[in-house]
Order: sequence, then C-alpha cells, then structure tokens
Amino acid sequence: MSGDANPYLLIVILMVAALLFAVAPLVLAYLWAKKFSPHKPGPEKNATYECGLESKGDAWIQFKSEYYLYAIIFLIFDVETIFLLPFAVSFKGLSLGAFIAMLVFLLLLVEGLAWAWQKGVLTWK
Repeated sequence: MSGDANPYLLIVILMVAALLFAVAPLVLAYLWAKKFSPHKPGPEKNATYECGLESKGDAWIQFKSEYYLYAIIFLIFDVETIFLLPFAVSFKGLSLGAFIAMLVFLLLLVEGLAWAWQKGVLTWK
C-alpha cells in the first residue's frame, strides 16, 4: 500500500498551479508598480481620457441597437472564414462526404446572409 496515493492529489496540484499561474502576474505587476512607478497624484493623472484627448460630454449616450446586429453578423462571418481556410488548404485530399459537409456549411452561411438581407439588417440607417 506504499504506492497508493490519493487520486485527487494530482487534481489539487493542478488547481493550485492554475491559480498561481493566474494570480502571480497580477501580484508581480502590483508589486512592480508600488516599487518603481512614480507617485504623482493630481487631477491630470486621475482624468479619464481616450487617445490622449479629454472626454467631452456624458458617456451615457443613446445609440441605435442595430449596431449590435452589425457586430454580431460580422463576427459570425469572420469566424466562419476561419473554418473555411483548412477546407481550402486540403481541398484536393478530401472525400466526397467532407465536400458535401462543407457545401452544407456554405449553404447555411448563404442562408444566414440572405435572412439578414431580407430583414433589412444590412442596410445602414
């Protein structure tokens, strides 16, 4: 029974390693900032800015919710092109089943594009 170890010991070790892997850079960055960053508080340092420019007006403005649809459709088609790249690279070595599966995949993409076009999502208002 000397070789019998707790079966959960490896899981605990990996959980501790994962926690250290996530927390250690944060702690090191905090310590580095405390030791080496100059402490110069003031209104300029605490000001909110974007791209080096002072912000003007309120950040809580209304904008059209259709912009989310543009972003979602862009993401869908952007991610789908990533799936098309391996297919294009290995096109000649694929079987007929893989080719049909990719045609179904492309048909679903075209169907989604046609749906978005029909609903008027792609028209800029």
